[in-house]
Order: sequence, then structure tokens, then C-alpha cells
Amino acid sequence: MVIGAGQAGLSAGYHLHRTGFTPGTGFVILDADDGPGGAWRHRWPTLTVDRVHGFHDLPAMPFPAAAPQRRASEVVSGYFSAYEQEFDLPVVRPVRVEAVTSLPDGRLEVRTDRGRWTARALINATGTWSRPFWPHYPGRAEFRGRQLHTADYRGPEEFTDQRVVVVGAGTSAVQLLGEISPVAANTTWVTRRPPDFRDIDFTPEHGRAAVALVDARVRAGRPPSSVVGVTGLPVTPEVRRLRAQGVLDRLPMFERITPDGVAWSDGRFVGADMILWCTGFRAALDHLAPLHLRAAGGGIEMDGTRVIADERIHLIGYGPSASTVGANRAGRAAVTEIRALLARAAVLD
Repeated sequence: MVIGAGQAGLSAGYHLHRTGFTPGTGFVILDADDGPGGAWRHRWPTLTVDRVHGFHDLPAMPFPAAAPQRRASEVVSGYFSAYEQEFDLPVVRPVRVEAVTSLPDGRLEVRTDRGRWTARALINATGTWSRPFWPHYPGRAEFRGRQLHTADYRGPEEFTDQRVVVVGAGTSAVQLLGEISPVAANTTWVTRRPPDFRDIDFTPEHGRAAVALVDARVRAGRPPSSVVGVTGLPVTPEVRRLRAQGVLDRLPMFERITPDGVAWSDGRFVGADMILWCTGFRAALDHLAPLHLRAAGGGIEMDGTRVIADERIHLIGYGPSASTVGANRAGRAAVTEIRALLARAAVLD
């Protein structure tokens, strides 16, 4: 069974079908959304194809040519829909997985809002989009303005004439500052650490080094950092323009939130009507809690895609495979290991 029909889940489905698992009876893909697209389905309308931070073809079907100004959510969702049909992938939606438990006979039981399934092995590809991370700061509940997360962003219009504090040092914060600053009364960029801008050509070697750092964390049972976070922020023409305009003049993290803004321990205060939390996401794994997979370090100890605590479980689109190219490779690797596991079980039977 596969949970999630984003890039990672569709890649796993392709490799399951290609290696002999029968769609519908040999495997199914459960997806919580109403239609194809995974997390891309929910990306903000102003994220266009030319601004996507890297995208890789799914196995055996090239990503279609698209006008640079088309919405990424529409283009990617259409691509995923065509992929599901082309390779006869048995996606069942909308299905929300509530819990995965272990049965006495060695199978897994997957409880959902639409009934129960059983499986001999599970590929989890639920990503992070459904779990936006909101850090706690004193006074957040007393703020009289609006607070949004990147996951809530739908365009710059609602920020018109507002005093906006943008929190976060990632690509999303930079992109959204670029959209909001022309219409807002003013913007203030706040980050916990100095932004890691890198004015270099991003090579495959840089990518492999970043993945290796994240892989080391999950092998040690620590929560993964994002691959994009490890690679730093590329210095693009837009970044240079925003720097020249002063939009990317960053302040260190505030100490507390007041009803009317944010304040620092040195007495600095910035008034705000809106706070936009570009603070990332966490892996959506709550449904796996009954299996007790977490290690002492707070993460899930992994060997490749396989969970050390339970060899029936594979996580893809997690940790080192949380990128479009990484998800493809992880899908293939997980299927290879699951085939070997089931072959060993058949011999024992």
C-alpha cells in the first residue's frame, strides 16, 4: 500500500506496477485530496512555472512544456493527473488515513475515514504540506492583527496597505517578500539565523552533498532538516533587485509579540497589521504513531527509505528524498526492498 499521491507516491506506484504488482488488488494508493496534484494542488496562485524551485520528471513521462507564467499548481496537477491515467495507477481519493497499526498475523491495518485496508508492507509518501509549522513566541495569542502561514497564502492583494512582518529565512520568505513589498505599507523581514545566500552555480555535487547531510541525520534517528534548507538561498536576479531596494534588509528574531506588533529585548519595536510565518513544515506522520517508530533523538531512524524499527515501513519524500528527483529514486528503492521482504516471507511460509 502507498499513502499519498504526490511525486513520491506516484513514483512508488509506477515502480510497483512495473515490477508486477497488480493495480487495485496488489496495491492501492490512498490520497487525502479531492483530485491529483499532491501538495502542488495547494500552492499559491502567484507561484508560476518559471518561479518553481526545481522540478524533476516522474519516471517514464517527461514534464510537459508549459508557458512560464502559467500557475504551477495547474500545470503540475494536470501532469500528475495524466500520469495516473497513463500508468493505470489505482489512486483512491479522497481518503484520510487516521492510524496504522500492526495485526497479530504480521500484516498492517490502515484505518481511514472510508474504512479499513490491510497490507503486508507500506510506503508512506504523505509529505509535509498538511503540517505547517507555527513556532511559539510569547504574546502570539494577543496579537490583534492577522497571522498567516505560507500554506494560507493566496496572493499579495490581501496585504495591500498593511504593515507586514515576514518570518523565516527560506525561499518562500524571499519569494513572498518580493510579491508583498510593492503593495504593502511596509515589510519587515525577521529571521532566527542570518539568511544563507549563496552566489554560486548549483551543481550536482552541491546537491549530493546536501542530501548526504540530511541522510546522516535520519540515519542517526534525528528529525530531518530540509534538503532545500541545506542548499542555501540562490542569489537570483530577483534577489539582487530586492536587495538593492532594501526589501531583504533582515532583522534578528524578535523576543515577543505584542497586540500591535513585535518587540525585541533591546527596546526595538515594529508595528504590524499582519505576520506571515514562512517557517516551513513538518513531516505528516501522526498516523504512524501507533507503530512507535520514533527513536530517542526525536526522529525516525532510517536506512535508505526503510524504517529501522519496522522493515515493513518505508518513508519516501522524507528527509533526503524530500525533493522531486529524490522522491523518484526513493520510490524505486522502496519497491526493490519491499519485493525482497515479501520474497523472504514467502520462503518462510
